[in-house]
Amino acid sequence: SHTTRSSASKMKLRNLGILLSIGAINAFSIQNVPSRTISSTSYPLSSPTALFAEESINEFAANAITVSEAVQSLAGETIVIKYGGNAMTSPELAKGFCSDIAALQKLGMRVVVVHGGGPQIAAMLEKVGVESRFEGGMRVSSADVVEVAEMVLCGTVNKQISSGICSAGGKAVGLSGRDANLLQCEKLLNKDGIDLGNVGSVKEVNVDLLDALLDLGITPVVSPIGTGMGDEKDVAYNCNADVAAGRIAGELRASRVLFLTDIAGVLDKEMTLLKELSIQDVNDLIDDETITGGMIPKVTYATDAIKLGVKGAFITDGRVPHAVLNEVLGGGANGKGSGEGGTIITT
Repeated sequence: SHTTRSSASKMKLRNLGILLSIGAINAFSIQNVPSRTISSTSYPLSSPTALFAEESINEFAANAITVSEAVQSLAGETIVIKYGGNAMTSPELAKGFCSDIAALQKLGMRVVVVHGGGPQIAAMLEKVGVESRFEGGMRVSSADVVEVAEMVLCGTVNKQISSGICSAGGKAVGLSGRDANLLQCEKLLNKDGIDLGNVGSVKEVNVDLLDALLDLGITPVVSPIGTGMGDEKDVAYNCNADVAAGRIAGELRASRVLFLTDIAGVLDKEMTLLKELSIQDVNDLIDDETITGGMIPKVTYATDAIKLGVKGAFITDGRVPHAVLNEVLGGGANGKGSGEGGTIITT
């Protein structure tokens, strides 16, 4: 339809505007170039830019202002991003994600990435012939399952992400939750009394390690395999990546936590996106069964992060190219995202 095409065009223009605005902010200013090196022949400054049609110049300027306001308010702040779903399995989206992280670093933000990898784990379990099952949305994790999960998450997936960020011009180091006791866990007890095996509940986070890396301008890329506590220090635990991201964000008192998903955000009963919710709104929507099924744990992770001190939690549609930049920078100084790429939950 015309409306759909129009919305898509606006989103593409917005994405382009934000990306080019970032480039302009980071670029070497022309005023720093000695005037004698510039000739009217080489630089026809009076000519309209070839990047934009005349009617779109004002929108580019508006995007540049929005980005600059967001950068000013978030410079030096910590942002935690849970990375998973289609954004991870699509090569194009994965490349864009790594570029987004590198861009945020260059703009002075402290970024932590916590990743999942369910499809990759499932593929390897099938390949090596290890059986697994789910109970209440959680993978029952025997010692064999955790061994495979650790191999996949801490090896292949983790290093692909950290390497991708570095290739995009950023700085990243891949970490397991077992490194330096980054994620210290206890066995998670299922509410229905089902033994989930070595599934961990994160109890402590080595914030000093993360802060040390962030102070050096390095993004920690964290794989959600945790370590036991006390007599179980040598036990590896499989942790839910969303829970780990929320807990890390809370312990770091992050300004933002983003959960990249394969959904548009929280929808009402008419399937309309709810762009902003408070914790009380979320509770009310669960009570009246607007929020049901698999969306309940997603909003629970977000509200738990807010309760731990995070200023804003985003349930973000990771299927949108450059979703991270859109939501971190698209809201300008108010920090409430683009308004189109998902749902923000605040106090």
